[in-house]
Amino acid sequence: MSELIIKGKIKEFLPVESGTTKSSGKEWSKQNFIVSNNDGYEGKEQIYCFEVFGDEKLESLTKYQKIGDSVKVFFNISTKEWKGKYYTSLSCWRIEKLDKTSTENSPTHDAEYDEELGF
Repeated sequence: MSELIIKGKIKEFLPVESGTTKSSGKEWSKQNFIVSNNDGYEGKEQIYCFEVFGDEKLESLTKYQKIGDSVKVFFNISTKEWKGKYYTSLSCWRIEKLDKTSTENSPTHDAEYDEELGF
């Protein structure tokens, strides 16, 4: 599997969602956040909605990342079917803050896949 990376700025943190799984009764929580860059057609703004799953990752996300920060987001794409409809999510498994001198904002696709699941 190729490594998927997007560089951009954090635009927004959406409210935390939580619930209980039907099968095991375990509690879960997730948070979505928006990253934008100017990689669209003719340099227009593109936005991406990433998902972070699990209490520890949620805490790290908002503790170390702020709106307006330039970041590099490592993620996986997954699609699930439910009642004949398909839902795709961008699951963030690592996020790095970029220094202010970094100007590269284009998506990259590297050949190696890093199993690290930390921020």
